[in-house]
Amino acid sequence: MKEFEYVITDPVGIHARPAGNLVKEIKNYADSKISITKGEKTVDGLRLMAVMGLGAKQGDTVKFTVEGGDEDAVVEALSAWLKENL
Repeated sequence: MKEFEYVITDPVGIHARPAGNLVKEIKNYADSKISITKGEKTVDGLRLMAVMGLGAKQGDTVKFTVEGGDEDAVVEALSAWLKENL
């Protein structure tokens, strides 16, 4: 299991479109289970409404947990995607 944190830089946070794009990106890593945590709430990264329900806004820190598959490669790829898109 690998974990990393990311601070949301997008001015509008994770609303509908960015959440949809994030879920699409996470689907590319079918061999891994990816969870997203903000505060006390943890959700499955494949569930769009749950990801939107985190209410992550600009400046919020979210934690990603990756289990299974090639965890190191998934963390690296997902971190790069987040920096480009959120």
